[in-house]
Amino acid sequence: MSQLPASYAKYLEGRSAEFIDTVRPVLLQSAADAVCGVHVVINEPHELQAHLDESVPFGQITEGID
Repeated sequence: MSQLPASYAKYLEGRSAEFIDTVRPVLLQSAADAVCGVHVVINEPHELQAHLDESVPFGQITEGID
């Protein structure tokens, strides 16, 4: 699936190319599976990770510094 849910597309608006390149593949995986949402770890300036998270409902994104 190459289309992102509207909530995911909106989340990427205004983000840097590096941010999008890191997070978008996980958003696409979530959209393809349609099972769970995504948690993004932002610990600036050096850490940016995204992963599927079963505790996050599909279509939603959470952020943390964990």
